[in-house]
Amino acid sequence: GKDLTGWDTYLGPDLDDNGKPINNKPLGLNNDPRKVFTVVKENNENIIRISGENWGAIITKAEYHDYHLQLQFKWGKQLWGQKKKGNRKDSGLLYNSVGAFGADSMAWMRAQAFQVEEGNCGDYWGCAGGMATIPVIKKDKDSYVYSPQGTMTAFSSESADGRHVIKQAGAEKPSGEWNTLDLYCHGDTSIHVLNGKLAMVLYKNSQTDKGKVSPMTGGKIQLQSEGAEVFYRNIKIQPISKLPGGYLK
Repeated sequence: GKDLTGWDTYLGPDLDDNGKPINNKPLGLNNDPRKVFTVVKENNENIIRISGENWGAIITKAEYHDYHLQLQFKWGKQLWGQKKKGNRKDSGLLYNSVGAFGADSMAWMRAQAFQVEEGNCGDYWGCAGGMATIPVIKKDKDSYVYSPQGTMTAFSSESADGRHVIKQAGAEKPSGEWNTLDLYCHGDTSIHVLNGKLAMVLYKNSQTDKGKVSPMTGGKIQLQSEGAEVFYRNIKIQPISKLPGGYLK
């Protein structure tokens, strides 16, 4: 709670006002000259501030398997790059993170994304080869919504159905208020919960690397910087021997 001990930082290249890299030179590992990641005080409490100025993340040094992670986040006011043009504020909880730093957009490791974005919190994205099978209902040509009664469908960057699934229902609080995320991971299944409401369940968490598919059932945890100021606090993790009842299809 006093500093970022236990975390690494990784930052991608500098970006222009459209969110495009100015060059292909990431700032890299534990090189944060602009203090994108800091610990600040609010109401006499230490919280993590992520400015959003560069794309990147703080990343746990440790890897985790079979756990319940809980944290709280709220949006700040500062915006960078294309976020100044009215795009939704953006961050994310990336879990089961493995492989090389900067594999996705020169900023993030391969991972499963519990989306933290205004209006879209709880969505799924597969990052740099992350894959999952999720029950969904097709919303339109290119979008799918989680539904326990839906059709089990595989999602990845190499899938014809894409790598994005929309959460079941909105539960995010107004900007500036604290939200609580609960992430349950056990075996190859994970559960996204926002403010006590189920967002989705992912099955067969896995990864593809140069055409080879393998399980992705654990790894590091990343908290994203992606163009918008965001605050995190009360990050807690504990081992679990099974998933909580009532969520699974």
